[in-house]
Amino acid sequence: MNRLIFASFLLYAASQTGECITGGNEAVAHSRPYMASLQWNGRHECGGFLISKQWVMSAAHCFQDGRTSGFKVVLGAHSLSDAEDTKQTFEASAVYNHPDFSISNYDNDIALLKLDKPITDSDAVKPVKFARQIWSDPLKSDVVETAGWGSLNNLGARPDKLQELSITVMSQLLCGRGDYYGMKFTNNMLCAAERRKDTCDGDSGGPLLFKGIVVGITSNGGKKCGSIKKPGLYTIISHYTKWIDSTITILKK
Repeated sequence: MNRLIFASFLLYAASQTGECITGGNEAVAHSRPYMASLQWNGRHECGGFLISKQWVMSAAHCFQDGRTSGFKVVLGAHSLSDAEDTKQTFEASAVYNHPDFSISNYDNDIALLKLDKPITDSDAVKPVKFARQIWSDPLKSDVVETAGWGSLNNLGARPDKLQELSITVMSQLLCGRGDYYGMKFTNNMLCAAERRKDTCDGDSGGPLLFKGIVVGITSNGGKKCGSIKKPGLYTIISHYTKWIDSTITILKK
């Protein structure tokens, strides 16, 4: 097999592995000014989103090992590598994981981060509204949006610039079936994906939006991104209104 044919074969095989194409597109620069890149020692590891001048929401599993050394929150980014003058960088003065977060099935996968100082308002850095207890969450077949700097495929290729994706909410009953997630799927979760469209490694903690409101947090999924029976899982934010309000009130003191 000559090199050109072999290289083409490898490229095709990589594109087919585990339906690994996440299927997103590059976002318009700074069109999602609430997006946060959570970085350890300068490397993007998780996403998050700004909910007020000094608070970011993300996923609890991003902090399960208690890592805070070398941790930064970067807002106003489109490119992770470029020295954009829109970027604002913060430390977290407090990280608060939900007390009932379960590492076994990622139930209650929600975290709040208090920034060490308030943001400076700009076109590239603005909070987003999130769903509260009275909000109507998306239902089966509703189209939702998500964004992040996570892997583009199961080979681990990471983008430098923010990607976005529209996907469809799937049936709760379907995702709770034994050949999907079974008992690990709880009523605090929703699942959403389409064929070859899914969130992936590094998107955790990012937002899931419905009609411009953040309704979910990117949480978990199958071992391979884009797997038909292991769609992306998202924490339903409206289930945590009291915890969010009480946590922010306590940590304001």
